[in-house]
Amino acid sequence: MSEIVEKVEKLRQELHRHNHRYYVLDDPEISDAEYDRMMQELIALEKAHPELYSPDSPTQRVGSLPLDKFETVGHSIPMLSLDNGFQDEDILEFDRRIRKLLGTTDEISYTAEPKMDGLAVELVYENGRLALASTRGDGIRGEVITANIRTIGSVPLILHGQNIPPILEVRGEVFIGKEGFEKLNEQRSKEDQPLFANPRNAAAGSLRQLDSKITAKRPLEIFLYGIGRIEGVQLVSHSESLKFLQSLGFRINPLIRANITILQCLEYYRELSGKRHSLPYEIDGMVIKADSLEYQQRVGATSRSPRWAIAY
Repeated sequence: MSEIVEKVEKLRQELHRHNHRYYVLDDPEISDAEYDRMMQELIALEKAHPELYSPDSPTQRVGSLPLDKFETVGHSIPMLSLDNGFQDEDILEFDRRIRKLLGTTDEISYTAEPKMDGLAVELVYENGRLALASTRGDGIRGEVITANIRTIGSVPLILHGQNIPPILEVRGEVFIGKEGFEKLNEQRSKEDQPLFANPRNAAAGSLRQLDSKITAKRPLEIFLYGIGRIEGVQLVSHSESLKFLQSLGFRINPLIRANITILQCLEYYRELSGKRHSLPYEIDGMVIKADSLEYQQRVGATSRSPRWAIAY
């Protein structure tokens, strides 16, 4: 029996590693056929030995038993919506407001990131293992979608790297890329099913399936954009937080620009707008955040939105 336990654990570790290389690093080491062979071997072993079940197993990505309904859960830190800016002057006024609240005339360092047109989610890790996932909901409470989130290849089920926090809540955006969306609608057309109107609707509909086996067949992706609650690790900036998440195995948007001035944010907005239609996914603007976590805390938030971030 110890040989079987050892074999199962080795297969799980290898599949997790190959999954990370394929979905997060975009640098696969083995063929799809070899990956499938390893997965089928693990599925067979787990089926023959149900006592070895683990929610962290790569086999859980194929989906689990359907739910009767979605439970709801509270967010320990509210997932607030963002204020909007529609022209350069709105963004410059946002910068002036932050400097006034901080009582400084110094330039503020910002991080600018593409505003993904997807669905915001929160993932909770306990001792490096995915324990809970939920939708943003009303910002205070969301629906529990853990089984569905497990099916997304770019979501790590187990974190790797140094200094893994005992509790880590991360926020991200689940989406379907343009190519995946086209293929999904082609398949639905062949099956005489109604087509999805756009990638965001497709992503939302896929995440809210009571049967996670259906979700597993949808081409969902994720980019992580921030941290909620974290224990045991001290971070000083938003850009440092993103690098830390990347070191744990999370997928971060490579187009994020860190440590730039507000005028550089405006320049980058125009650059991003110019390449918007050539991106492999839909964006509907850019998010600008004060990089310093101390500044974020000092500036605070209204009941609806953070004062240290704006969507352009």
